[in-house]
Amino acid sequence: MDESFERYFNYLRAEKNASPHTLTNYSHDISRFGTFLQPREKGAATPLWHRADRSLIRQYLAELTQTGLSKSSIARGLAALRSFYRFLVREGMIAANPFLGIATPRRQKTLPRFLDVDAARRLMEAAKGDDLRSLRDRAILETLYTSGMRVSELTALNLEHVDLLGEVVRVMGKGNKERLIPLGRHAVQALTRYFAARRINPLRSRGGEGTIVFINTDGGRLTARSVRKVVDKYVRTLALAEKISPHSLRHSFATHLLDAGADLRSVQELLGHASLSTTQIYTHVTAERMKKVYEKTHPRA
Repeated sequence: MDESFERYFNYLRAEKNASPHTLTNYSHDISRFGTFLQPREKGAATPLWHRADRSLIRQYLAELTQTGLSKSSIARGLAALRSFYRFLVREGMIAANPFLGIATPRRQKTLPRFLDVDAARRLMEAAKGDDLRSLRDRAILETLYTSGMRVSELTALNLEHVDLLGEVVRVMGKGNKERLIPLGRHAVQALTRYFAARRINPLRSRGGEGTIVFINTDGGRLTARSVRKVVDKYVRTLALAEKISPHSLRHSFATHLLDAGADLRSVQELLGHASLSTTQIYTHVTAERMKKVYEKTHPRA
C-alpha cells in the first residue's frame, strides 16, 4: 500500500476516532480493491488508486458478486471505498470521487433474533451459584438484557461508569458519543453481589477510577469473545434457540420495550442509534409477532 493508504488510516484514528473493528474492516475492504487494481497497473507511474474509474468499479462489483459475497458485505466495502476516496479528494490527491453515483446493492432485510420474555427470564436465572465466575456471569447477562448496551460498551465499563444508587450506567457508544442508560433492579442486585465477591465498594468516592467491571480469571478486561462464550454456555444449558448471541439480548431489550408500549424515540435513545431508521426494524419484529399471535388465536384468521 502507498502513502495515501497510510495517511487515510492515520486520519481515521486521529480525527474520526474510529474503533479497531472499523479500522480492521476498512483495511480489509480497501485492500481487496487494491488487489483487484494491481494487475491493471501496466507500469503506470501514478499510484493504482488514482486510476479507478466507474468502468473499473463496475467490473469490481461484478467480480465480488460472482464470488458469492453477500450484499451487506459489498455495501460495507462500498462505504469504506467512498470514504477513502472522499479523503483523497479532500487532500487534493485526486480530482473527483469515482464512487459517487455508484449504487449500493439493496440489502436484504433480516429481522433480528431475540428471546421471548420467558426465555429471557430463564436465561438470566441460569447463572446460579455464589462463586465469583457465576456471580460475574449473572451480572453480565442481567446488564446486557436490562440496559440493551452493546457488548463493546459492556467490556469497556469501569467502576466509575456505574452508579448503583442512581441505577444508571454511563457508556461511550459509537462515534465517541456518551449516554446514560437505566439499570434495572435485577441488574443492580447482580452487580452488587458481584462487586461484594470481589471486595469492591462501588460507593467509594475515591479509588474506583480505572477499576474494570468485568474481569477474566487473570484479572484483565473481559473481551467480546469471552462474553459470547458466557452467553453460549447458558444458552446450551437451557437448550434455547440456536444463534442466540450477546447482541440478541440487545434485540430482546428493544423488542420487549416496544411490546410493552415504549415509544420508538425513547428506544432509539436507549440503544444509542444515530438514526431512527435503524431502530425502526424493531417495529417490523413486533408486527411479525402480532401477526403470528393473530394467526394462531383468531377463529377467522
